[in-house]
Amino acid sequence: MSTPAPDAPAPESTRKNDLVRPDLNRVPLAVEEIAPGDLPAAPPPGRHVELPGTPEAHLHLRETPGPPGAPTAVHLHGLAGSSTNWTDLAELLATEVRSISVDLPGFGYSAPAEGFEFTREANAELVIRLLAELGTGPVELSGNSFGAAVAIEVAAQRPDLVSSLTLISPAMPDLRPDPRRLSDPRLALALLPVVGRPARRAMAKLSPQQRVEQLLRLCFAVPDSVPQDRVLQVAAEFAERAALPWAGPSLARTTIELGRSWLRPPSRSLWRRLAEVRARSLVIWGSEDKVVSVRKAPRTAMLLPRGRLLVLPRTGHVAQMERPGVVARAMLGMIRAEAW
Repeated sequence: MSTPAPDAPAPESTRKNDLVRPDLNRVPLAVEEIAPGDLPAAPPPGRHVELPGTPEAHLHLRETPGPPGAPTAVHLHGLAGSSTNWTDLAELLATEVRSISVDLPGFGYSAPAEGFEFTREANAELVIRLLAELGTGPVELSGNSFGAAVAIEVAAQRPDLVSSLTLISPAMPDLRPDPRRLSDPRLALALLPVVGRPARRAMAKLSPQQRVEQLLRLCFAVPDSVPQDRVLQVAAEFAERAALPWAGPSLARTTIELGRSWLRPPSRSLWRRLAEVRARSLVIWGSEDKVVSVRKAPRTAMLLPRGRLLVLPRTGHVAQMERPGVVARAMLGMIRAEAW
């Protein structure tokens, strides 16, 4: 059973595109409300998975079990994030789905291999190796921001490994400045390859608590809604990760490579990759996203051959953290849907 998505403010271009794709905004949600449980949940313990092949590599991941025989969902975080960004969503999905949340190379507790290139393609290659190593068959793949860009690459390259694709505020190329993002100039400068180095060094000197508060203001529509327990939990994680030698350089390199990817010619753009995705696809965007503008949402969903779009009001860049209940209902609705 499913029900239409609740009305939510969508960009004018979405309504115009409905004339071309009348199903674009028809996102089935799981009918039943998902019990919030003990949210915010504690992150599950992590483990490292060695990936066969050359060069040798490993990824750190956290698993939230589902019922026997449940489909497997694999979640990829964004810049400055980690596997713990999916804790609450994975907990809500656990009645029907097994979740595996991944630390991408250089983030969380995944040390990058020597010579790793930090591009979306290099990240996708490791995720593909991970999916093959898991041996679960096609997975319900999801990603947020940069992780969503990686997920698009995975789904385009290996359709046999992806049953469905959920993109939460994907980092689609856009060189137009957003005044909200420029409210802290360091965040804008940090994206630039050369002149951004001083800004990145300055940001690296912030205390874990200051970094959390800065990210909350940037990534959440209503930062004060985040429980204090979660703020303290994330600050403690930032303090631990700051001691890892690869943390700062990996964030800088990944940020630079993401910026460079936006300058590629159309034939190599991530926009072109969308048309190559064959899996049923759900694009979720917060109407108050300060990091990646919601104005890119309609085009993203339209270019996916089986794409649908859900724009969430009063939501920022990390809908899986800010609105895990409705994201879980949307994902379960897609997984259950007989047709898409």
